[in-house]
Amino acid sequence: MNFQNTIEYARQLDEQDVLKNFREQFYIPIINEHESIYFNGNSLGLQPKVTQEYILDKLEDWANLGVEGHFHGRQPWYTYHELFPPLLSPIVGALPDEIVVMNELTVNLHLLMTTFYRPTTQRYKIICEAKAFPSDQYAFESQVLIHGFNPDDAIVEVAPRQGEQLIYTEDIIATIEANKDSVALVLFGGINYYNGQVFDMAAITAAAHKVGAYCGFDLAHAAGNIHLKLHDWGTDFACWCSYKYLNSGPGGIAGAFVHQRHITNKNLPRLAGWWGYDKASRFMMDKGFKPIPTAEGWQLSNPSVINMAAHKASLDIFASAGMENLLAKSTLLSDYLFYVMEQINVTSGKKIIEIITPKNARGCQLSIQLKQHTKDIFNALKPHGIISDWREPDVIRLAPVPLYNSFTDVYHFGEILNLLFKNIPKNVE
Repeated sequence: MNFQNTIEYARQLDEQDVLKNFREQFYIPIINEHESIYFNGNSLGLQPKVTQEYILDKLEDWANLGVEGHFHGRQPWYTYHELFPPLLSPIVGALPDEIVVMNELTVNLHLLMTTFYRPTTQRYKIICEAKAFPSDQYAFESQVLIHGFNPDDAIVEVAPRQGEQLIYTEDIIATIEANKDSVALVLFGGINYYNGQVFDMAAITAAAHKVGAYCGFDLAHAAGNIHLKLHDWGTDFACWCSYKYLNSGPGGIAGAFVHQRHITNKNLPRLAGWWGYDKASRFMMDKGFKPIPTAEGWQLSNPSVINMAAHKASLDIFASAGMENLLAKSTLLSDYLFYVMEQINVTSGKKIIEIITPKNARGCQLSIQLKQHTKDIFNALKPHGIISDWREPDVIRLAPVPLYNSFTDVYHFGEILNLLFKNIPKNVE
């Protein structure tokens, strides 16, 4: 596409945008009495304006009905979680029976690893990406230790090649093959949180299954961001949070996926709780766990209806926008950001911005390294109305989100960044 780095062109793209009115459904943080350019949806999505109404609805039922709200509320709490699988199905590419909303991400990761990481003396290794998000690293380490293995031996990390930023799919597959007799589980992030690389989850799943290992993904940075096809890929399990691209509030309720071929297997080991017990006889309070024959069978406790209300407020907006429309805009929006960043290099006559996110394997996040004044420029962004994200030692993460970011946002960001490069004092070099 022949982009132009002008405000007129950016406004033209905004006018043609079928999702342009969705921005009005979100609160945009104010800086210096103006709406900010919020490029931090990869850390915390913005609040939908209807969230307060959805939560108030549940508070009113609690106030007026007390415990009766479980069965006689406007949307009874007892079955409220059942509303989510159809809403999440097009977002994560799964059948409704394969999805459950519960807990938080790392809790779900541990619950699913309890089922799918079953090491033996021969098969005990976990293959993952090097420098995975810390929660994942800690989960892997603790699971390995619980089973009596040494993390230095049992956790096999696939790293970028010397001098490079990205991990090659062929290197992941080669590592799986090299450990084919000892690997129990292959577990990657769907997107690397640092550089924004989208991993080839279909190929990784196939390679894991070829050697007899289970395969799972942490989709914290992928759910609501990229095209996922968990069921079709045959992935064994996955989990995600809802507070990033799914806009469901800080610490919001998370989600999990268990493939159809596993959900009816009552013999799969798991940590059990009464909310995962067969619904028809749950209140008989009998001994002996009888799991629900869907992903709900991995539930432990009844979830917070307040958190679920915030989640539904956002997912109803996703349903209205349509995942195909969101993905199409996301691609165009981040392509435009890519172009604008490259134009800064062109106009400066030298490469002062390094985009470390791969152009053909990404969602809406772009991670950039600045070749000069890196931290000074990042610190100067917020006073200029831009909210982005800093990652040590030298990366700024930017995430133009299709629900509430515009092409004009992208243009103005480039304009401000270019201005900062010109005006940062020389003595900070």
